[in-house]
Amino acid sequence: MGDDGVMRRVSSAADSKRHTITRSALVAFAALTLGAGTVACSSSNDNPREVTVVGTGEVRGAPDILNADVGVEVIAPDVSGAVSEANAHVQAIIDAVTAAGVAREDVRTTEVTLQPEYAMPGAGGGTRAVSGYRATNTVRITIRELGSASEILDDAVRAGGDAARLGNVSFAIEDDSQLLADARASAFNDAKTRAEQYADLADVSLGDVITINETSSGSPSPMPRASSADELSAIPLEPGTQTVTFNVTVSWALD
Repeated sequence: MGDDGVMRRVSSAADSKRHTITRSALVAFAALTLGAGTVACSSSNDNPREVTVVGTGEVRGAPDILNADVGVEVIAPDVSGAVSEANAHVQAIIDAVTAAGVAREDVRTTEVTLQPEYAMPGAGGGTRAVSGYRATNTVRITIRELGSASEILDDAVRAGGDAARLGNVSFAIEDDSQLLADARASAFNDAKTRAEQYADLADVSLGDVITINETSSGSPSPMPRASSADELSAIPLEPGTQTVTFNVTVSWALD
């Protein structure tokens, strides 16, 4: 055999050795990569154990004030007449409620409007003409003596006459800070009790608080509306109770 044959065998053996080394390196690299991925996925440091629960707290309280919107609505042929009549009626309402015991600072204007009224076009159509003006004037009153609320509202509507309007009558708790604090504490305690139960079931202990998120809601007592003195006299005013509800979502670490 010549020198060329010897060289071909040497070259073939070298190529085979290189391929073997390359395959071995790839296998080792794949094993190393797979091992690293397995460790990262099971790391407890990246995914700490925790429990998240929702607690609810509910507290009831008795309203101590009543709010009501009392106003007038009049229609007159001209602007000055509509405004003057509305002003006169609402001033009579203000005088009536303050004479009945409502403090002046508990009466405030909430709405004053003036809009044109249009006559319906005739059979031939055409542009609608202004037939008059509608004026409204509304005040919101706060009644603190609830035992007199019915009589005060009755006086207000009677003072406004047929132009009187009454709406948005509702009881409220003027200072509900203590109710909110009690409902918040009740919600957190409820959440903690639930979390401790889950921790016991999982045979672990409750750690530090991680996050706290809360929502609150009130349930004011709805009141009917009336637009005349005759209707108002038939309305019983019962304060009832109001409910303050807190929902809190808390996450604890598990040790």
